[in-house]
Amino acid sequence: MRFGMRPPSISIVRFVVIVSIVLTAFHFTDNALSIETYPQPDWISEAVVWISWPIFTALGITAYLLYSRGREQLGAWFLLAYSYTGLSSLGHFLSGSPDEFTTRGLISVFMDGAIGAVVLGVAIWAILAHRRQPVPEGGSA
Repeated sequence: MRFGMRPPSISIVRFVVIVSIVLTAFHFTDNALSIETYPQPDWISEAVVWISWPIFTALGITAYLLYSRGREQLGAWFLLAYSYTGLSSLGHFLSGSPDEFTTRGLISVFMDGAIGAVVLGVAIWAILAHRRQPVPEGGSA
């Protein structure tokens, strides 16, 4: 048998989803409560921030549940979608420069972006690993 890379363990997926939930909760809460201190497009309001976080978080929870219940490939794709939660926070920089943020806001945007990148990395790892499952010698790939 030929073996590809091992997929991330359930505990790794659980860990990155939990850390992401905690960090994005901090950022989204700070963004909603201090919305005037965050450079962002005019269409983003306090209500949009409060509504979007639970929707995004549901993607992460679904990703973990699917992954932990043996539906790793589908869970990995949900994890990929969930990575947008943290990565999207970097979009604040499209509306303003770092010197326009409070220190707390800047730190929360960077933390969100970093965990979003980690979630993205784990999702890609899982997708690639599940595409390279063990194949019996002489079998087709």
